[in-house]
Amino acid sequence: MIAIHCLNGPNLNLLGTREPGIYGAATLADIEQSLRERAARLDIALTFRQTNHEGELVTFVQEAGAAGAGVLINAAAYTHTSIALRDAIKGAGVTAVEIHLSNVHAREEFRHVSRIAPVCAGVISGFGPHSYIVGLDALAHLLRGQLPSAS
Repeated sequence: MIAIHCLNGPNLNLLGTREPGIYGAATLADIEQSLRERAARLDIALTFRQTNHEGELVTFVQEAGAAGAGVLINAAAYTHTSIALRDAIKGAGVTAVEIHLSNVHAREEFRHVSRIAPVCAGVISGFGPHSYIVGLDALAHLLRGQLPSAS
């Protein structure tokens, strides 16, 4: 069984009520439930966490690395600003997939730059809650050696 940590950054706890025109009506709990169902079918041990604090997200990445787990990460706004998070992903040696609910490239220009993308195996965005499922599938394939590593 492989282990994957799904890590969620700031304001994702507000899903379902925060800008539903952009993020949809699904709550983070809804997304977690769907992801847990998919993980069970794929024989994945899933850890699901959310924080509004950058340092705590860094700690979550380091813990995943220490556990030998892959990381599915929606860093939210920290995607565009956090060098500390980028360094944690690289330093912990995790295989990570960056995900976003919205298509960040169709939004404000500042969202077009990801500080973490260069240290992630891939980026999935724009498919709403399904971005998590696609990301989980891709990461599972990577961890099982069924896809070539992009790095």
